[in-house]
Amino acid sequence: QVQLVESGGGLVQAGGSLRLSCAASGRTFSDYNMGWFRQAPGKEREFVAAMDWSGGRTYYGDSVKGRFTISRDNAKNTVYLQMNSLKPEDTAVYYCAADARGSWIISSSTYDYDYWGQGTQVTVSS
Repeated sequence: QVQLVESGGGLVQAGGSLRLSCAASGRTFSDYNMGWFRQAPGKEREFVAAMDWSGGRTYYGDSVKGRFTISRDNAKNTVYLQMNSLKPEDTAVYYCAADARGSWIISSSTYDYDYWGQGTQVTVSS
């Protein structure tokens, strides 16, 4: 069982930056691929970024490629999302998620993630 707690959300102007953190409980964090998703009002949950268990491979959604960076610190059981050049369309609740399947494939599908945090709100003003 893994519990995930996101932090770092807030209100920022367009062009600004935020860094989200996701702290995980449990001793098997380093076994899991980790992902970030977001959901805006009235829209489906959207893949943002993911990283394999070792931190050596990453995968980004097209809308954030080149602006967002995912990273992890397995010693601290934490995954991060650095968000730069934020746009109003980045406004959403951001969720971190853990994929416990032990797969080599880094998934962008919500169905492949077993554990989810409660989310943190990010609002980008124009």
